[in-house]
Amino acid sequence: MADTLTQDEQAQIQQTIEMFEVITQSQPLDYQSLEILREAYSQVGRQDDVLATSKRIAEAYVHLGQVSSAILEYETLLQQSPDDAEVQATLTNLVDQSGSLGGSQPEESGHTAMLRRKGITVSPESVDDGRKSMFKVFVESKIITKDDFEAYWKTPDLTQEPEDVIEPFIQRLADKAILPVDRSLKLLSDKTRMAYLPIERYDTDIDLARSFPAEVCRRWCVLPFDRMSKSVLVVTANPFSQQAAREVAAYTGNRLVWFLAHPVEITKHLRKAFR
Repeated sequence: MADTLTQDEQAQIQQTIEMFEVITQSQPLDYQSLEILREAYSQVGRQDDVLATSKRIAEAYVHLGQVSSAILEYETLLQQSPDDAEVQATLTNLVDQSGSLGGSQPEESGHTAMLRRKGITVSPESVDDGRKSMFKVFVESKIITKDDFEAYWKTPDLTQEPEDVIEPFIQRLADKAILPVDRSLKLLSDKTRMAYLPIERYDTDIDLARSFPAEVCRRWCVLPFDRMSKSVLVVTANPFSQQAAREVAAYTGNRLVWFLAHPVEITKHLRKAFR
């Protein structure tokens, strides 16, 4: 890899290395910065430093209590260095620890573990699913009552993989004859300046949708439906869910361009994509 880099590229990577070595010395548990540092080492062929940094990442996960992520990291290390007795011993201890916690903690899905590895919050109490912003739009603007909001806003269960699409809030309001979907969409579009897209008239790219996890698309009722240049186009019925945006972004290196769409149409396309 290093042999294919230009002098300018090597100089830029070296600058990145120097910068993130300083950052990770002062913040040894910052695994995101450590991952950037590891990638930079890899680009210039410093394999010993790659392995050493991988160990630091695994140790950071252990200190942060992210046992599943630490196990994944140590398993990868063991594949690269199968004779490393320290890694073997630490991995064994972590697996035993994970097993002892199994009765009190739900098993993480591969998706959840991946999000943790990318530093994306997955604990229910700290997930930003758009509730506060939607409350302001619908309740503080006196569109619906607080009681109706509390009755029909549902926080997704992050510990369970949904078997079907979770019905969005604005669809629940419509089903209970509290507020028509079209009015909700108009309100959200006006507040966010996000364009509405009649997805039922669009030739959606099902293969693109299937390149994203069904778990993410179903839980947040979002549909990646087309790709243009370096952007992926996505429709949603909740433009305020930062967690949905982070989870979709975790599976692509492309920029996301968001649109509003009717939840019934999003659900129909998702069920077609993930049968």
